Amino acid sequence: MKYKINILIFSLISPFLFSQEKNYTEKDLSIPTNSVTINGTLLIPLINKKTPLVILIPGSGPTDRNGNNVQMINNSIKYVAEGLAKKNIATYRFDKSVLSYTQNNKEKIDSITFDTFIKEAKTVIKYFKNTGKYSKIIVAGHSQGSLVGMIASQNNTDGFISLAGAGRTIDEVLVEQIEKQAPFLKDETIRVLAKLKNGNLVEEFNPMLQSLFRKSVQPFLISWIKYNPQEEIKKLIIPVLIINGSKDIQVKIMDAKLLHQAKKDSQLEIIENMNHLFKEIKGDLNENMNSYTNPNLPVMRNLITKIVTFVNEIE
Repeated sequence: MKYKINILIFSLISPFLFSQEKNYTEKDLSIPTNSVTINGTLLIPLINKKTPLVILIPGSGPTDRNGNNVQMINNSIKYVAEGLAKKNIATYRFDKSVLSYTQNNKEKIDSITFDTFIKEAKTVIKYFKNTGKYSKIIVAGHSQGSLVGMIASQNNTDGFISLAGAGRTIDEVLVEQIEKQAPFLKDETIRVLAKLKNGNLVEEFNPMLQSLFRKSVQPFLISWIKYNPQEEIKKLIIPVLIINGSKDIQVKIMDAKLLHQAKKDSQLEIIENMNHLFKEIKGDLNENMNSYTNPNLPVMRNLITKIVTFVNEIE
């Protein structure tokens, strides 16, 4: 009897395992740029025709191709890439360039600016355009990568997707965050950011803001603060999809709406219960925060569906 039960169980799970077989190939791909070699992963659907390609640009910090860093492993970008590949859309996701340097390369790390990220993204786009292997190329930028992607996409791609991207300049966002976390530092933050916005380095500031305004970071902030997402998205003459989640605790729905207002012919999608990492959150803040370190929690299917529909509708 035991033997028969085992056979029955095997017969039930075998078709399930077979149905999960990958319908795409996966390979590491490095792309040289003027500053550093970009290292990433290319997923290619197993079909005998040209497919669209979505280039996924990660968010802020030392984030890798999967959407992870040393403090947070969540596989957010990885799951998006795989979800699209299963729907016959090729994807390329890559590590932030800072991860290509060792601790001994401090001088090179400190020389990285926001413009560096834009130039690297443009090089990646150009690389794939030159291959001629794809029916269309779409850039999808997450969080900080949204602004990088929308600038790099200008006159370069067939479509752009903003994934939880800010709709305001970084100084506005930082002041808002400081006001929430440490209101007594708001005025000092405004003072420092005003100087940085004028292109000036700041020698003295409240030591409690050291992690935000340390000397090595200021040139990066100066290069970032000059870009207004609402102005940059207006420059796009391609189809644009703006996505945000109702449970995003980092980027407000208001930011997505500001981008949509600036680019009136864009498509706006607010996904119910989706957080900043595209995960479904039905409970409180603790559940939301815990998702940042849960690599097994999948991204929402609705997100993949909306991206696939947008990509396939681009002519």
